[in-house]
Amino acid sequence: MAEEEDYSSLPLTDRWVHKVWKVRKQAYEEAAQQFEKTPDEYDPAFRPFVQDPGLWKSAAADSNVAAQQEGLAALCAFLKFGSRDGALRARQNAVPPIVEKCLSSTRAATKASALEALLLFIEVDVPGPVIEDILPVLSNKQPKVVAAAVNALTQIYHNYGCKIADPKPVLKLLPKLFSHADKNVRAETTSLAVEFYRWLRDAMKPMFWNDLKPTQQNDLEAQFEKVKAEGAPKQERLLRSQQAEKERAPAGGGDDEYAEDDGGDAEEPGELDAFDLAEPQDVLGKLPKDFFDNLGSSKWKERKEALEALYALVNVPRIKESDYGEINRCLAKCMKDANIAVVTQAAQCIEALAKGLRKGYAKYRSTVMQPIMERLKEKKQTVADALGAALDAVFLTTDLTECLEDITAYLVHKNPQVKEGTMKFLVRCLRTTRDVPSKQEIASIVESAKKLLAESSETLRSGGAEILGTIMKIIGERAMNPHIDGLDDIRKTKIKEFYDKAEVKAKDKPKPPPPAARAPPGGAAKKPGPGGPKKGPPARLMKPAAAAAAPPPAPEPAPAPLRRHGRDRPASSACPSLAWASPPPPMEEEEEAEEPASPPPARPGLRPGLGRGGLAGRSLAKPAAPAMPAEPPSPPRTTPTFSAIDRAELEELRMANERLLKQLDDARHDRQKLMSEIQELKNQNATLIEDHTRDVLSIKAKETQLVRAKSDAEAAEQANERLKRELNRLKQALAKAEALNAQLSAGGTPGSPGGLGFRAMSPTFNDPAVAVSGARSHRMSMASTLSEEREAMDPGAGLPPHHPLARVSPDLRYSGSNASSGRASPARGYRREVSLEEKEPPLMRGSAVDGYGGRPDSRTSQGSGAGQSLSGLGRPQSTASATSSAAGGQANSGMESWKRAAEVTSQLRARIEQMRARQASREGDHGDLSAAMARANGRRI
Repeated sequence: MAEEEDYSSLPLTDRWVHKVWKVRKQAYEEAAQQFEKTPDEYDPAFRPFVQDPGLWKSAAADSNVAAQQEGLAALCAFLKFGSRDGALRARQNAVPPIVEKCLSSTRAATKASALEALLLFIEVDVPGPVIEDILPVLSNKQPKVVAAAVNALTQIYHNYGCKIADPKPVLKLLPKLFSHADKNVRAETTSLAVEFYRWLRDAMKPMFWNDLKPTQQNDLEAQFEKVKAEGAPKQERLLRSQQAEKERAPAGGGDDEYAEDDGGDAEEPGELDAFDLAEPQDVLGKLPKDFFDNLGSSKWKERKEALEALYALVNVPRIKESDYGEINRCLAKCMKDANIAVVTQAAQCIEALAKGLRKGYAKYRSTVMQPIMERLKEKKQTVADALGAALDAVFLTTDLTECLEDITAYLVHKNPQVKEGTMKFLVRCLRTTRDVPSKQEIASIVESAKKLLAESSETLRSGGAEILGTIMKIIGERAMNPHIDGLDDIRKTKIKEFYDKAEVKAKDKPKPPPPAARAPPGGAAKKPGPGGPKKGPPARLMKPAAAAAAPPPAPEPAPAPLRRHGRDRPASSACPSLAWASPPPPMEEEEEAEEPASPPPARPGLRPGLGRGGLAGRSLAKPAAPAMPAEPPSPPRTTPTFSAIDRAELEELRMANERLLKQLDDARHDRQKLMSEIQELKNQNATLIEDHTRDVLSIKAKETQLVRAKSDAEAAEQANERLKRELNRLKQALAKAEALNAQLSAGGTPGSPGGLGFRAMSPTFNDPAVAVSGARSHRMSMASTLSEEREAMDPGAGLPPHHPLARVSPDLRYSGSNASSGRASPARGYRREVSLEEKEPPLMRGSAVDGYGGRPDSRTSQGSGAGQSLSGLGRPQSTASATSSAAGGQANSGMESWKRAAEVTSQLRARIEQMRARQASREGDHGDLSAAMARANGRRI
């Protein structure tokens, strides 16, 4: 007990954060009681919690569930009875722990208090900050926390509606919530989606519907069918600001019927739709690069495919604002296309663009409307429907004033189909417009409709009557009577039928008259009392002038303008208009009425006579009892305001009003001209921008080509340098071969070390002795293979023409291939020929030459003497040794060795010249060719 007494003596804020939960619980309960007993929101009991809003964070996150429940109850009392400033300070500290720990509590009272606290936070200010604090909890790892947060969102939108609480942030997260692993989360998400459908209907589907599974879509559709039978939802809880407005409304204008009507109509445009919920989509950034090229193609299928690609991009709820002038010009051009499929698709694109841009599309109206109306001559119904839908979408982005000039121009078109389509479009415009047309516009529409009544086609005549009936529905029968006075009864009956059927959104309501004029005549004796002294002195000052300017014929012309003016005024002003005919007598009666005020009972008897009589009634009243002057005290007090000077001033005001109206019309026409000029300048600017973009792109493309050309030139120069080095190497090899040839020609005898046998230098076996024997006379001469004709026609090579070895002689191809079978090879036939000739003088292997005139091997050039063999021709070693052993007996073959060497040298020169001519086109083959030439010169690569 002593401890409890010590705890109770502590300040409330200290007990609020005490380590003992019972102490905290008692502090929460005591705070709630104090809040309920406060007289107003400025009570000192709220001050500690306003100065230290972190106290609410500890209360909402209390570790003890019993204390937490009482802490939430105290928070609700604080929000209910406290100030808005204190609630805003506590919101950022209290909402996160409430959402994370309190909404998913096992105690029902805790959950109810937590939800009530969130709703009170919204009631104090706005729902946005609270919803922003709830959204991060939807990614919590605990499913029960996520489900509780989704349920809280459902309750928020159920109580405050989607007009007060913005649904867009939550709609984006619905697909993620529907794919949650926990079934309770999915069930709560379904309830949230149904709640959204109560407020938004099908406008919410574009935000998330395509991301759901088909089974989920079917389940939601079944739930939506139940909601469709319900009425329109209403906001169940009001914000503090709405409550204040509701309290002020009866005091401000509770007896004003016009204010109630205006307030009822003002709520209609506030409904949310898909455009308000969707995010703007970028269309120009996704447009194909070849769109304009395909749209200008000569093939209608390519034009249609380009328009289909554009329609897929623009068929979204909302489009990002940008410059769509070029696209609309192309679509307007498509209206003249010979293919109706292209026309239909272009009309659908215009409709989607207008719906996606809304008011942002108004500047393109003049570009597309006239081409569409010109194409209304198409008789196919599908095309006409597409064109009509496009016109309706364009009209919703503008108003009737902007479109009326084009409409009236095409109502007199020479084509009946265009007339009919324009007439139907005008009827739809009159039904959907919310602005009442001006008098000039009504006169223009009525004149065009009367012309349609005289058409030979029944459809056009009925259309004219429907236009007039719709106009009558907007402005009323009384205002329409002067326009249809000259028509016959049959046409009037037809117009009346359409008037009864017409449904319009714009209705010409009479403006509320001034408060003084709306006062009933019966109460005029009381209400003008305070105003009488204000208007009395001017009346007395104007009395002499009025009396001097009031001859007997003056009363006759006055009633005419007054009655004409009386049409525009309320009925309560009819009585003063009758008194305008004789203003001086009532002023004299007013002066007389001030002296004898004794006989009031005689007023009702003479009031009608006074209204009718004028001077006659006044003269009869003077000799009678003094009751006559006292009759008209209250009505004449308003008459001095309608003196001759006032009537002149009124006429001046009328003339000034007419001048202002005329200036307004001139200003409107000037504005239209300026807008058209601005549009033309914008179009020119767009064209210049497009041309500039094309120039920049072409410059960049040419710069890219130039860079590529430079890189190709550098690569070609490098290849040229490589070929030059190869050519220099070949020249050196040729010089060495020529030197060797000179050495061989100077050697003399075949037995000398420099001598070279016939078979070693000749790539073919062409010995006359063997030719006589006829053993191998059918073989081809290898000398002819070194010529250009043998190179072009090599039937046994078996290689493709572009292969490097295909351009080299067969001896070079098969040189060094000892393992080859040699079948169908001239080199193998040559080797066989040499090996079979036992009597042929062999050449010494020590001075063999690889290829055609390659340098001799230094290791074998010092060997035994005269006989030399060509190891590069690929002969077997046994054949080479046999030939080398028989080299000493052939003296005549050594004599002809210089001739063969000279022939080989000349062939090599011709070969090098051909290589120079083909080095530019055959850069890839120089490696294999150099390898072959190296083998021909005795190199081993």
